[in-house]
Amino acid sequence: MLAISLPSPTIAQLDRPVWTALTTHHAGLAEGDGLARRLSSEIGPFAGAADETPESLAALAQLVARSRTHVALMQGPEIMIPPAIRATLTATGVQMVAEAPIVAPDPLGIVRLGPEDAPDMLALATLTKPGPFALRTLELGAYWGIRSAGRLVAMAGERMKQPGFTEISAVCVLPDQRGKGHAARLCTHAAAVIQARDEIPYLHAFSDNTAAIGLYERLGFRHRRTVHVAMLEAEGAAVSP
Repeated sequence: MLAISLPSPTIAQLDRPVWTALTTHHAGLAEGDGLARRLSSEIGPFAGAADETPESLAALAQLVARSRTHVALMQGPEIMIPPAIRATLTATGVQMVAEAPIVAPDPLGIVRLGPEDAPDMLALATLTKPGPFALRTLELGAYWGIRSAGRLVAMAGERMKQPGFTEISAVCVLPDQRGKGHAARLCTHAAAVIQARDEIPYLHAFSDNTAAIGLYERLGFRHRRTVHVAMLEAEGAAVSP
């Protein structure tokens, strides 16, 4: 059975989950430098800076200005908006980690999703809005789904990865399929797979999404900290949503 410990120097990576992912496991999917980085836009809108120094904020501003889409930030420290950049959305969320071993559910009906499923995954995410999702988002990690009568009705997968940690994301279910336990099964399946690699699963939810937070608490996740979220664009820019 997996024994989980959360040493402070290691879990501090999750204070800036985007930045630490883009400078470690997802470095090959990112652009930028040692001060600010962002995912390739075909994979997702996320960006992060090393800190809030003027130099890092200037590097972040350059990435935002070059982007043809909104850029998303998610971090524990309060977000400072760089000069000539504006926030089109600001919000707070909760970051939750699974401290105890999670028992894998019956895998019946849970399927691994691949590139051939990307259009269905994008359609599901577009309808249910679990968070930013693009055709190539599944390159970040493993995704699983449940199909009914050929339809992809629910999914969940892996997003940001740091040494020893993997984020669960894109947890979504079609409206007419809710209440059947699909989200709980997929979350516990993903968490069990992550823990089998001796990694710690974590996830995020907006602070006002009490239903999701309650579900994650029942599954064994506990609140670690508040995170700040912002969608950025260059002033005067006309970008795609």
